Order: sequence, then structure tokens, then C-alpha cells
Amino acid sequence: MPQKYTEARKEGNKRWDAANLDRLSIALPKGRKAEIKAHLEAQGDGESMNAFISRAIDTQMKIDKSEN
Repeated sequence: MPQKYTEARKEGNKRWDAANLDRLSIALPKGRKAEIKAHLEAQGDGESMNAFISRAIDTQMKIDKSEN
């Protein structure tokens, strides 16, 4: 039987997030989110959208750095 997601757990997660994560909100053209999700599902490796976007940023930053 799965554990219940309690209010205490939610609060603990919220505190951890605040201490360890930066949040970034992006706006995409309508339909782009679904396109990205479909791409990730086609890849079949279970990568989250967050991980994919973070990896894309890291990759582009490395490219930009090597060009300078």
C-alpha cells in the first residue's frame, strides 16, 4: 500500500525546494509544450521535461563558451 502524501511531507518538500532550488518560469508558443512532451515520450528514456530543458541549457552554454 503506497504511503499517504501528508501535509507534513508537503511542507517538508516545500522547505527543501526553497533551500535547494531556483525556480524559472518560461512562456512558450501555444502547442510547444505538447511538442516537447511528445519528443520526450518518443525518446523513451523517461527524462523529465525539467531535466531535458536543463540539459539543453547546459549544452548551449558549453557551445557558447567554446566559441569565445
